[in-house]
Amino acid sequence: MSVVTITKENFRTEVLESDKPVLVDFWAAWCGPCRMLSPVVDEIAEETGSVKVGKVNVDEQPALAEQFGVASIPTLILFRDGKAVETSVGVRPKAVILAMLG
Repeated sequence: MSVVTITKENFRTEVLESDKPVLVDFWAAWCGPCRMLSPVVDEIAEETGSVKVGKVNVDEQPALAEQFGVASIPTLILFRDGKAVETSVGVRPKAVILAMLG
């Protein structure tokens, strides 16, 4: 499954109303650690059909970043049944992210 671009306009349908868990990557183009983590997130999206993966550009969607208290990027938030259940800040190995997904 490919990565979904998440905006405030589609957040409800893509994340809150998703029938699958959703891993959301809060990132920015200027962020070096975000660029390091991005290929890992993309791999997880391609390899893990049981989880939807989305990305939020914090420069383009500051309200979403603020809503979820994203102060540092990259931040990964896992949503289940419309609720944020786990958060990871900073670059993490793929195995750690996969473990977060359960």
